Amino acid sequence: MSIDKFNSESYYDPTAYEALSAIEKEEKALRAFRPIVYICSPFSGDVEGNVKAAQRYSRFAVDKCFIPIAPHLLFPQFLNDDIPAERQLGLFFGNALMSKCTEVWVFGSTISAGMSAEIKRAKWKNYRLRYFTENCEEV
Repeated sequence: MSIDKFNSESYYDPTAYEALSAIEKEEKALRAFRPIVYICSPFSGDVEGNVKAAQRYSRFAVDKCFIPIAPHLLFPQFLNDDIPAERQLGLFFGNALMSKCTEVWVFGSTISAGMSAEIKRAKWKNYRLRYFTENCEEV
């Protein structure tokens, strides 16, 4: 612990020690808690460019002290987006993950069909929606 039980004059000072220790403990707890956010951005079309953008958006969330969930970065690793049944399965999995998030962050000026479905669900479930530009500026 970085808090000393003795004051600057080397006298034992339990009151100040307890107060400063409580403050330090609270600050550590705040740093340890990170809410989970759902990253909503395009995937289909320019897949390579959209994946890089989603990675950038996820990093932005981390830098803002959030835990990002970007299903379109995870599920295409083992589901084929070109097969309609697997695409629907991926969207279903994403909806399940969205229910664990405190907010849904929508990135970019283009709203794809998948994003539209995610936004509609977020509104229906009354989740907090936040909109950002491609440059991660909130609008």
